[in-house]
Amino acid sequence: MIKSLKARNHELSSVNQQLEWLAGPPFSTGDLPSFKQKLSDIGIPQLIPSTLDILQMNIGYMCNQTCRHCHVDAGPDRKEMMTRETMRQCLDFAVNNNIQTLDITGGAPEMNPDFYWLIEQASEAGISEIIVRSNLTILRSNKKYFDTPLFFKKHGLRIVSSLPFYKADKTDKQRGKGVFNHSIEALKALNEVGYGKEDHLKLDLVFNPSGAFLPAEQISLEKEFKKELKETYDISFHQLLSITNLPVSRFLEFLIDSENFDEYMDTLVESFNPSTLLGLMCKNTLSVRWDGMLYDCDFNQMLDMKIQGKNQQISTISIQELTSRHIKTHQHCYGCTAGAGSSCQGVII
Repeated sequence: MIKSLKARNHELSSVNQQLEWLAGPPFSTGDLPSFKQKLSDIGIPQLIPSTLDILQMNIGYMCNQTCRHCHVDAGPDRKEMMTRETMRQCLDFAVNNNIQTLDITGGAPEMNPDFYWLIEQASEAGISEIIVRSNLTILRSNKKYFDTPLFFKKHGLRIVSSLPFYKADKTDKQRGKGVFNHSIEALKALNEVGYGKEDHLKLDLVFNPSGAFLPAEQISLEKEFKKELKETYDISFHQLLSITNLPVSRFLEFLIDSENFDEYMDTLVESFNPSTLLGLMCKNTLSVRWDGMLYDCDFNQMLDMKIQGKNQQISTISIQELTSRHIKTHQHCYGCTAGAGSSCQGVII
């Protein structure tokens, strides 16, 4: 009944196909309420943004890895890259609207040829916090990037890095053979220049579950990771951010191929927690695609659900238009509102 993952690659590469499956796949036996209906049932007709604090820039889908859970569908064959012109538009928007945090992601953002220029320009512009989401392996799989930890330190960047587990088998199963060892080497290189040890050189790790289930409690996971990484590898870091896998792109393909889609969606809906709504990242964060198109969050970006309104470009949008819009939602939003909630900054409550 369910085609193989390879056979579905082409079908689910279409964002329309993904949205259709999320609304109710052909083999679904459940009758899940829409996310909009769930909000309406608790007296919230629409999600609306609050203060815009974070500009999240996806500067390219190219990556040196092809991770099984990746919602970006990133990989070595992706050619989409943000240009220097679009980067400048993002910086101008941030400065003009007093946005103090830039969250730079990908793919592997370091692979964009203008990545270093962007960081230097953002630092000169006085942006208070610059976050770089690094997959770690890029820092040690190619000599071209060996000095990048020193560049990070020079500009006082906050580094947020994915590490599925503190053991090789689970990490390599999710992200590819040899990824764990390269990640450990990269973490040691970051520690050597002060990351994870000095208060102003923030090094945070990101945990995603390896299967179709919600993550464990974040504080307990953090203690476990810190103990194991310190005792086994003498590695230090600041925080562990626990993030729920959303049914988008490759993880959606995995759910369908493993016949776990219905059960996982049931879990997300049953775990819906209204207390998470106030802290959703779509309320204080704006996502910019590599070509300057705007989205309420990174997941909406992958489903090509652009922000509400006719003006959807970073080069022409005004803060007034952004603050007066409604946030677009769909079934995948159950992922951010399940249990303790999920955001790019970890749990919500």
